[in-house]
Amino acid sequence: MPEVLIVIDAEAEPAGEILPAVFALDPMISAFQQAIASTSASPHSPAPTVRVITTDSLDTIPASDVLLCPFTLNLPATLSFPAQQIYRVCRDIVTLRQRVEGMGYATGAGNFWLPVVLTSKGPLYAEVIGLTEELPAAKATTLSPASSLPYCQPVHLSDAWRQQLYKLAGNLLRSLDAPSATYLMQFGFQEGAICFDRLWPFPAAPALASLGIQEPNLFSCHWYCLAGQPILDLTISGSSASYLHFE
Repeated sequence: MPEVLIVIDAEAEPAGEILPAVFALDPMISAFQQAIASTSASPHSPAPTVRVITTDSLDTIPASDVLLCPFTLNLPATLSFPAQQIYRVCRDIVTLRQRVEGMGYATGAGNFWLPVVLTSKGPLYAEVIGLTEELPAAKATTLSPASSLPYCQPVHLSDAWRQQLYKLAGNLLRSLDAPSATYLMQFGFQEGAICFDRLWPFPAAPALASLGIQEPNLFSCHWYCLAGQPILDLTISGSSASYLHFE
């Protein structure tokens, strides 16, 4: 297997419209490295070499000899790799929202994330992740057990909301001809309807909520997808609390 390069942004600036929060990068990288090590190592197939590089180092990397795993949307326009197009689409939030509006959905800011593990066999939908500070009840105790980051999973939705989310995510990913990967569809609620925010083509900061909660976690799922390994099901720990219900 080629060398795996985890690509992060060259400029360590505070979180903005494009970049995931800088404070989350270290646990994100660690979780992905652990996923690679735990799912790849065997006597017959040793784990690949993994390095973390910044975007300003990409011009020295021969893309044909490595597997690029960007954890940022802020990539050079000249970079060529299999997921290049989906990263470009996800970076252009305005145009992506216009596409979704053309599909008949509202758009705007939201602080919920639907994880979609897009395998070669089709999509697997995980439990919704929420921003803890916006959830009622027990805010101080619902942080991800894997970190002190302000995201929690699961946020339980009614079947009606789930089906609408699954339909939107599935149609959008098909329309984009998205490659296998773990995606986070960011959304909210606007006047009683789902409101699309943006799409992340990698397990961004909210995916940390899946550590210790979902099996396999979203970082392992991302690696399985990139490595072409099967994923049969996504399960949530039986001890996980129900943090929020939408009917």
